[in-house]
Amino acid sequence: MDQENFVIEMRDITKEFGTFKANDQINLQIKRGEIHALLGENGAGKSTLMNVLSGLLQPTSGDIYMNGQKVAISSPTVANRLGIGMVHQHFMLVEAFTITENIILGNEPNRLGFLNRKKAEKEIKELSEKYGLSVNPDAYIRDISVGMQQRAEILKTLYRGADVLIFDEPTAVLTPQEIDELMEIMHSLVKEGKSIIIITHKLDEIKKVADRCTVIRRGKSIDTVNVKDVSSQQLADMMVGRAVSFKTEKKPAVPKEVVLSVENLVVNESRGLAAVKDLSLEVRAGEVLGIAGIDGNGQTELIQALTGLRKVESGKVFLNRDEITNHSARKITEAGVGHVPEDRHKYGLILEMTLAENIALQTYYQEPISNHGILDYPEMNQFARELIEEFDVRTTNELVPARALSGGNQQKAIIAREIHRDPDLLIVSQPTRGLDVGAIEYIHKRLIEQRNKDKAVLVVSFELDEILNVSDRIAVLHGGKIVGIVDPAQTSENELGLMMAGYSLEEAREELKKVEVGDSGE
Repeated sequence: MDQENFVIEMRDITKEFGTFKANDQINLQIKRGEIHALLGENGAGKSTLMNVLSGLLQPTSGDIYMNGQKVAISSPTVANRLGIGMVHQHFMLVEAFTITENIILGNEPNRLGFLNRKKAEKEIKELSEKYGLSVNPDAYIRDISVGMQQRAEILKTLYRGADVLIFDEPTAVLTPQEIDELMEIMHSLVKEGKSIIIITHKLDEIKKVADRCTVIRRGKSIDTVNVKDVSSQQLADMMVGRAVSFKTEKKPAVPKEVVLSVENLVVNESRGLAAVKDLSLEVRAGEVLGIAGIDGNGQTELIQALTGLRKVESGKVFLNRDEITNHSARKITEAGVGHVPEDRHKYGLILEMTLAENIALQTYYQEPISNHGILDYPEMNQFARELIEEFDVRTTNELVPARALSGGNQQKAIIAREIHRDPDLLIVSQPTRGLDVGAIEYIHKRLIEQRNKDKAVLVVSFELDEILNVSDRIAVLHGGKIVGIVDPAQTSENELGLMMAGYSLEEAREELKKVEVGDSGE
């Protein structure tokens, strides 16, 4: 096929940061009116390549062609002028502005030097109707859902005349319903002649929405394939460079003594209303207890109360029979609790500090890292290097800021820090949020390893397949209460889904029986 048919062609793109090659002679060709997935592990170089295409970075070498013409994309403004728009993973929106104000920011229509708001609102209304992007143009960003914020971002690129839209991990923060809506929006965009590049590592989404897929591994382009001709397993193996297992191998659990015991716990959310209501549960040594539930049913408050980040209103928490209710976070940590928080940026890392400093966050005040109250940096850096090696954290060295690591490697660093302390109870919230199959496989293995060492593991996840894969027992949370505890081998996603919606175990089983009877009677 000759280059004239490609709306975008990137040839032999290399991008170096010092001695590190983030992109190494990558080739990428995008056809007009297609959805093209860019698949790769965390840190494979996908975002770097798209930052080159959108003008945020300049390539060290290589050329970019648009519709067969060579172009120099020296800045995002030039990219906009050429019709390339990027919807970033972390939205670039001003919270105190309305949707309209955000969309026109930097590109305001004016009449005799005055802002022509009416013209802007009319254009935004037409765009939103044309592409099925319903938004309230007067709503403030701070008051709308994440899915709605994303729509504002998409409209912002369309308003600037984008014909090629780049989506960077667009579903990382969306609910399942919002993901379905986004897929529909993408289909309506390409029907109107737009071309879409979607950066992702979620294989099911690629299978659902993409026409072709280019796989990048460690900075090199491996292959471009027609999505309908390959299986998810083949894509996963190409991305990681070896056979990947979606199912964690594990022997049956042999639970021992109770490590964590929670009795009649009541915890309030930020507005002072009860988020956890009279909840009791036990986690034993040598088992993984998974907590399933739709976001917002008390998971966050429960975990924060167990780890000393939120006050318990009433009820008791025991660790190895010692009460730890309302102890400080440090006291709870020192008593033998490890915590991998759900928001790694807010609670897990200090992004400006080095990777070595982040790995030392739980132990910096203890020997050998601290010597009579003075930090021993060579010791700290050596300790970090050992953990980076052991937990396969991919980084140029231990002195880069945590911010510079990909999400998967940030998560591995937190897990390394917590597991290395050898806690009796490991609490892990959203262990693989935003991670690729290789990192997911690795982290699941590590959790099972802890369980096999007779540690108690408590996992909270919104991903049902994850909960079913790693748990030995599953507690389903709805409205701050446990509606039932089930054995993963004897339940299904449908049964868990009904319980997550508030059905008791008995009611869920009755409901599923009715469906089965209906199906067989057809």
